[in-house]
Amino acid sequence: MKPVSLLVSFLLLVSAAQAGHRFLCTDSYGNKIAVVSAEGVVEWEVSYKHPQDCWALPNGNYLFCHSRGAIEMTPAKQIVWEYKSPEQTEIHACQPLSDGRVLVMENGTSRILEIGRDGQIAKEIKLPVPPAPIKLHDQFRGVRKTSAGHYLVCRKGEHRVEELDGDGKVLRSIAVPGDVRGAVLLANRNLLITCGDGHKVIEVDEHDKVVWELSEQDLPGNTLRLMAGLQRLPNGNTIFCNYLGHGNIGKQPHFFEVTPDKKVVWEFADHAHFKTINQIQLLDLPGDATKGEILR
Repeated sequence: MKPVSLLVSFLLLVSAAQAGHRFLCTDSYGNKIAVVSAEGVVEWEVSYKHPQDCWALPNGNYLFCHSRGAIEMTPAKQIVWEYKSPEQTEIHACQPLSDGRVLVMENGTSRILEIGRDGQIAKEIKLPVPPAPIKLHDQFRGVRKTSAGHYLVCRKGEHRVEELDGDGKVLRSIAVPGDVRGAVLLANRNLLITCGDGHKVIEVDEHDKVVWELSEQDLPGNTLRLMAGLQRLPNGNTIFCNYLGHGNIGKQPHFFEVTPDKKVVWEFADHAHFKTINQIQLLDLPGDATKGEILR
């Protein structure tokens, strides 16, 4: 093979290795929701204050929440569904449900809501208000409804994850080493938990025993900062969002894909367009978010 052909082949291989995945993400500090191509090009974006959760829906639309509500939007940026929260509240979690409802977690009122397609509250579960001095902003983060109809609630300021039954009764309470941001139920029934400023990720079994963890210095060149969103992939790897606020903007990749044996196989950094990517969903993998097939 000629030297030029060898060089072209090498460049193609490098390009393929760096291409990664197409994804949807939120940038809380940058106040935007965006779709990014596998080559790293921003294809779509909208601006809202402090967006947190985000989902790609099977109908092609995007569901996301921001500080004062939740929105389903078409790729053409038409709002087709919306929930606006009351004054003195914050929304940091949303989830599309199989019956067409949307789950939101409302800080301030301390309640889980399931909102119908008509925009009306179809179900409400009042939760105990976190004790002082926990501020409104720090009350709750990630909340998910499981296929069993239970709720996984991240009590951020209290550093614990609760599992509730369908009526809000506490079935399980797990102490977490940090201001917990996300708890995802895996296929093996374990919980994968991101510990925020605890600079750690833990996986616990059904008896709350830690069976796997990712610690602050486990990934050379990728010190764990504030561990936020995550997505478990079909191949067993996991995407972890390394939120770069609190003095770390521009210093590291925004997120990385990690194997079970703690090897980084893909990372993403674009400090020209993003400040603090905190939630992500890959768009080139199979799965229906409304059926719980996307583990994030």
